Amino acid sequence: MMQVSSPSSPRRPAALRSTRRLLLGASVSAAALTALLAGTAAASAAAPPPARDEDRSGDHLTVTVRHAGGDRDGTHELYCHPGGGSHPDVRGACGVLDRGTRWGRDSFAPVPDGSVCTLEYGGPATARVTGTWAGRPVDASYSRANGCEIDRWDRLVPLLPGLGS
Repeated sequence: MMQVSSPSSPRRPAALRSTRRLLLGASVSAAALTALLAGTAAASAAAPPPARDEDRSGDHLTVTVRHAGGDRDGTHELYCHPGGGSHPDVRGACGVLDRGTRWGRDSFAPVPDGSVCTLEYGGPATARVTGTWAGRPVDASYSRANGCEIDRWDRLVPLLPGLGS
């Protein structure tokens, strides 16, 4: 059961208060507004924001992999929306990036300082991803130096080559 606080409650979300003020002349209940905003928030959290036309031309990344072994080493270009470039799995790489993109969150963020990570070594492979994704500049480095870095790498397979853990 959903509980809606009283109109004077400071716990009511600011968006709800603002929306209710805008609709003051309409007969809309606080419960209806809460349901509307909750549905909108759930929908936006479940999928990345829609790409704008000006963002579509900016989804270009350069992926450089070293010490991964064999044909996995090298530099590849990746274009998404529409897909293209020299990356060996354009569709898969663009797909993993699209699924991992969330409004207000950096998909390429480093492991936070102070993280507790397992002391496992995933090998000497390193990668660097540069370019533009979703209208934002990207310059991210990857390694497999510990459990956190291995997990961060593996979340981006097949943008980065799968190396097994």
